[in-house]
Amino acid sequence: MTTSPAGSSTLAAGRGGMRGRRLLALGLLAAVVVAGLVVHGALPDVAATDIAGDALYAVAAYLAIVVVAPRLGPLVVGVIAAAWCVGVELFQLTGLPLAWGAVFTPAMLMFGTVFDPRDLAVYLVTVAIAAGVDASVRAVRRSRR
Repeated sequence: MTTSPAGSSTLAAGRGGMRGRRLLALGLLAAVVVAGLVVHGALPDVAATDIAGDALYAVAAYLAIVVVAPRLGPLVVGVIAAAWCVGVELFQLTGLPLAWGAVFTPAMLMFGTVFDPRDLAVYLVTVAIAAGVDASVRAVRRSRR
């Protein structure tokens, strides 16, 4: 462990950076969830709002992983988020999410209802964009140290 000119250790600075990353992701996650609820509940159910909802879901998955594991890099977070989104979409083929949503409406927000192959593309593209933005932000922060 090395010491910086200000007397703080590099390891401690790394922990603070992870705490900041987690807090930023948590704040962004809250905003994305609110946006998703607005898209789902207040806007007409058309293709554009469906795509927007899917994109917000993918970003929320990405951010939730950063909140839980802020030390993971963008590539790993992206792979996990994409796997989650694809897994949930494929799970819809079982019919269980639709049945659960009929009994407990909030389950639809987490698991969707009906499989749509377009959702897979939206998830993958959105997660790739989120990972790219995350990697760019991390690179800028590293360059400023």
